[in-house]
Amino acid sequence: MRPLPRADLKVGFACNNRCVFCAQGEKRSECGAIAWEELVLRLRRVKRGEQGLVLTGGEPTLYKNLAALVAAARRLGYAPIQLQTNGRMLAYPSVLARLRDAGVDEVSPSLHGSTAAVHDELTRAAGSFEQSVQGIRNVVAEGLPVVTNSVITKSNAHDLPALVALLGALGVRSAQLAFVHPVGTAAELFDEVVPRLSEVVDPIRRARKVAERSGMQLMTEAVPLCFLPGMEELAVEQRIPRTTVVDLDGQVLEYSDWRVSSGKAHGAPCTSCSARRECEGPWREYPERFGWEEFLPVE
Repeated sequence: MRPLPRADLKVGFACNNRCVFCAQGEKRSECGAIAWEELVLRLRRVKRGEQGLVLTGGEPTLYKNLAALVAAARRLGYAPIQLQTNGRMLAYPSVLARLRDAGVDEVSPSLHGSTAAVHDELTRAAGSFEQSVQGIRNVVAEGLPVVTNSVITKSNAHDLPALVALLGALGVRSAQLAFVHPVGTAAELFDEVVPRLSEVVDPIRRARKVAERSGMQLMTEAVPLCFLPGMEELAVEQRIPRTTVVDLDGQVLEYSDWRVSSGKAHGAPCTSCSARRECEGPWREYPERFGWEEFLPVE
């Protein structure tokens, strides 16, 4: 059974990383932060019965009124409230405590490498690895549910088993490996950033074994089922809550519908695939560049 539907509210696009795979590109130059009163109005506008909330950006922990926004969302009845973050500001215990007390009850921090060399190269922010790791430690110590997110790229695919091992050692019990979405900065740096799907199958398989040994739940996102032979249970798509995105300009997008109808794609090999109904396919931009030759129908 899927969890409750949720709203995804973008508080602004200011960020203290400059990730080579960022789907938002240079939106930070358009709007670092949205006025608090406007964000509360947007929360009221999209509230529909029992509903969770995800606070995103940019980097939402840079938003100076974030704790007040969380408290307002709690008063409006949003629950659970998840914070999607690079985790750097959560290295400061006072920041985390303030957000926890305001009503954040789940955190989704990101970590993209098992070492500073791998992670900081991807974030283009020296010191981000140490801060993000400490942020994850702090959230785990607080006892808040943690679901980490790691973007699979050309330069960190080999590191996935070691990354999952590190997350397990930090006390993370649920981790997601998300294949890079080739839009924004990732589209500009496509050749540098986007690996072939066939090249990430073995690293995912080895990462899965690491997760099993440490009792972690491992998930993949945007990895079609034909690239998960014997690992189909990793695919998270059928468990993603129905999501309504409130974007920078206030436009409301039914993201769950868009992801299936426009964000991802099916090609000729998918027509005879037995997993067609369960599989959303790759991000549309991937076969537009690489074609469909890698995709072999599941029999």
